[in-house]
Amino acid sequence: MTIRLEDPVIHLEGSCHVEEAETLLTLLQAKNERILDLSACDHLHAALVQVILALRPPVRDSCSDAFLRRWVLPGLLRADSQAR
Repeated sequence: MTIRLEDPVIHLEGSCHVEEAETLLTLLQAKNERILDLSACDHLHAALVQVILALRPPVRDSCSDAFLRRWVLPGLLRADSQAR
């Protein structure tokens, strides 16, 4: 499993595939003050990005993957700051 919960932090680790989108959605809906830690994430499927954009949880730490760090994470952080 690439999603690990250490309440209130949800850690996304390694390659997070489409099958994990429902798990992420469930964890974020269960408690709205949870924070995402992407520091160990090296692949994030678009379905997970959509969950994150829809629910706009606080996102902390950068990704190890250069593509995510450059193109995806700035959009998630921007969405996070606009939601507040």
